[in-house]
Amino acid sequence: MTPGLQQPSDPIPLQGVSHYENFPVASLLCPPRLRPPIAAIYWFARTADDIADEGDATPETRLADLAAYRADLVATAAGLPPSPRWAPVFGQLRPQMAQFALPVKLLDDLLSAFEQDAVKQRYADEAELLDYCNRSANPVGRLLLHLYGIQDAASLQMSDDICTALQLINFWQDLGVDIPRGRIYLPADAWARHGVDEAQLLALDANPAVLQLIAAHVNAARAMMLRGQPLAKKIPGRGGWELRLVVQGGLRILDKIEAQGFNTLRRRPRLGPWDVVVMGWRAVFM
Repeated sequence: MTPGLQQPSDPIPLQGVSHYENFPVASLLCPPRLRPPIAAIYWFARTADDIADEGDATPETRLADLAAYRADLVATAAGLPPSPRWAPVFGQLRPQMAQFALPVKLLDDLLSAFEQDAVKQRYADEAELLDYCNRSANPVGRLLLHLYGIQDAASLQMSDDICTALQLINFWQDLGVDIPRGRIYLPADAWARHGVDEAQLLALDANPAVLQLIAAHVNAARAMMLRGQPLAKKIPGRGGWELRLVVQGGLRILDKIEAQGFNTLRRRPRLGPWDVVVMGWRAVFM
């Protein structure tokens, strides 16, 4: 999914080339005391994402590497030294785990999703897809809420809605990238409901039935994002403003998908300077 590891101290665009670039990392809006743990979480997740997806390694090699990466996480959580292979990643993560008591299970959930990425390329139904998002996206939001000391059930659910929506938006934005690589995130049962078959998707055939299939999933992602957006008002200070921009970034991508007739099979929508202005304006009036 990702073209390479970006240094964790750099600000990450609201909508980049991968799922993890949909999340803010150590940007100017992030409270300074939270920049180190957020950057460490990002670097941990981004590295695992690359293990699962980059290069031409076999699925067996990817799974073995992720198992070794998990062993380093377990060692780090126990106060033991990790292997030299990813020492910089875990060297940055270790003090943040200790200082902020980061939940190891959430980090492990991310690894389970990356393991799935290495071997699974089709989703039978929405339940399977949402289960994947629950492990690939939602832990990131819950880790951020943990750093802000927000743990009530309503906030956690809104965080899950935002994070799952961001993951789905990335999928629908990247259909023309993922499908040629063999990955189809559109659930198979939805193909049948819309009269679409796998051959049409693999051929990137933007016929009316396929576009209606994409439109239905884009609209569902928008509804999910709107359910989660009130969370931005519960996060104090600059962090709340950053979340507003993340939400508006996702919604703006959906606007652009709709504006091009829901056809992301041939053209990937991107945010430009004017979109950032629109996002900022909308963030003010959320």
